[in-house]
Amino acid sequence: MKRYDALESPNAAEWLDLDEQERLDLVLRYHRRARERIPNVHLHAIIHAIVENQIAMGDELPVRRTLERLLAEGLDRHDAIHAIGSVLAWQMYGTLRHDPGPGDPNREYWAKLEDLSAEGWREGR
Repeated sequence: MKRYDALESPNAAEWLDLDEQERLDLVLRYHRRARERIPNVHLHAIIHAIVENQIAMGDELPVRRTLERLLAEGLDRHDAIHAIGSVLAWQMYGTLRHDPGPGDPNREYWAKLEDLSAEGWREGR
């Protein structure tokens, strides 16, 4: 894989065959080409790559279903990745700030993805 475009789904097998640094480099180059103003482009790329990793894992995780639902609700693929990434980032922050207690901390993430909507994302919820 030579080029990444957040508006198009990368081939899942090709994406997962890349090492993490290659994935990050592709995402960074995409955002540089797009000339987006991002306060912390490296952290942004990390979240982007994690979401793409989760999407590429298919039905193993609910992330691809969430992406498909957000697309059906009218978000473009890049915005849908940002919406999912915002949930992921808040979940990571919460887990780092507070002891998540026993059990799988991902359950809360999956539940928040189920609640995520294009309308809510647009309104900043």
